[in-house]
Amino acid sequence: MKKMLKKSLVVAVSAGLATLSFQTHATVGYFAHGYGIKAKGMGGAGVALPQDSLAAATNPAGMVLMGNRWDVGGEIFIPDRNATTAWGTGFNNPPATSTSYDGNGSGFGETWFLIPEFGYNKMMGNNWSFGVSVFGNGGMNTTWDAPIFSAGTNFATSSNHQTSIDLSQLFVSPTLSVKLDDKNSLGVSVNVVYQRIEINGVGDFGTLSSDAANLSDKGYDGSYGVGFKVGWIGQLTDTVSAGFSYQPKTNMKPFEKYKGLFAESGDFDIPANYAFGVSWKATPKMMIAADIQEIKYGGVRSIANPNTFGATGLLGTPAGPGFGWKDMTVYKLGANFQVNKDLVVRAGWAHGNQPIPAGETLFNVLAPAVVEDHLTLGFTMNMNGGELSGFYMHALDNQVAGVPGGSTTGPGANAAGTADIGMSQNAFGIAYGKKF
Repeated sequence: MKKMLKKSLVVAVSAGLATLSFQTHATVGYFAHGYGIKAKGMGGAGVALPQDSLAAATNPAGMVLMGNRWDVGGEIFIPDRNATTAWGTGFNNPPATSTSYDGNGSGFGETWFLIPEFGYNKMMGNNWSFGVSVFGNGGMNTTWDAPIFSAGTNFATSSNHQTSIDLSQLFVSPTLSVKLDDKNSLGVSVNVVYQRIEINGVGDFGTLSSDAANLSDKGYDGSYGVGFKVGWIGQLTDTVSAGFSYQPKTNMKPFEKYKGLFAESGDFDIPANYAFGVSWKATPKMMIAADIQEIKYGGVRSIANPNTFGATGLLGTPAGPGFGWKDMTVYKLGANFQVNKDLVVRAGWAHGNQPIPAGETLFNVLAPAVVEDHLTLGFTMNMNGGELSGFYMHALDNQVAGVPGGSTTGPGANAAGTADIGMSQNAFGIAYGKKF
């Protein structure tokens, strides 16, 4: 058994290291709308409906219900980001009324992103299992076509005037799951997390930073942390199951290269989140699943602090400006239908309440994560003794308009600024899974 556990961990770590070279990006705030290609095809719903060995990302209790299996897949994620900014007197010379920007960059790592995933689960008896899920938790990326925050006499403070951000998070989650009886299962995952970030073109905020030397244009910086996730799944009736999962805030090592930007000297913890779900076998061929997820962005100061410059403290201090995000509630609904013994089709919808208030848009030009509604389709085909699954997701275009003459202040003197930010997204992915 020890040899088997060691082999499983080696496979997982190897997959995790391979994943580090890719980007991970997201759709509900900066989290993904779902985890695992099958769940992604159902609007991300899966708290009470595990379908593959990526189940631990949603609910660790689902792994013991998957038996012996492995899954490997990838997603192509294509966001479309835009912004329009306007500055008050003193920011630009002469002041600009408004300017529109394209944040999509060019090619891999800017316009489109590859998000791999890997899962492995092994039964260690009739009633418990050990598995590992490797996945991108989320992230955010923009590469603007101009120096949005560079202006006037402060221009020389930024060594790279093209404004951009690239944040990605990788989870490697070893998981133990156990059947308490024939109706209930519990699971716990240890989340080993790596995140990295690079930010360019915000050096003109140097006069508003507690550490202007560690604010912008510093290249990539990495951060590590360890957390956990717990979950339960119970079969309430012959056709209805329920589930619950909880992940407390994951404390991450601060970003040293950007301690003059993020609150609490570069701190960027992963927010606590929890979810409830139900699944219903509506007919012998149709399964319906619904989840409600709460993401506690408000519990991380670098994410939640208002971005009102000059009123709450310098960038990098505990009370310093952040992104101004609020807690986010996400509703997910999905269905799958067994067309025949070799084909399952899926559809889903996910909706998240807006985490970015209208008065907090300016700093969120870096991360215009404003999409709210996601429509998904998916399928699974039996082939070669395994399963080939795919999905497509479209996040509807959404715009958040800044408050004209609002409270956000730019780096120039008397430079009240505002921004309108928007985003839409497309994604598609494929995975192969097999029982053993």
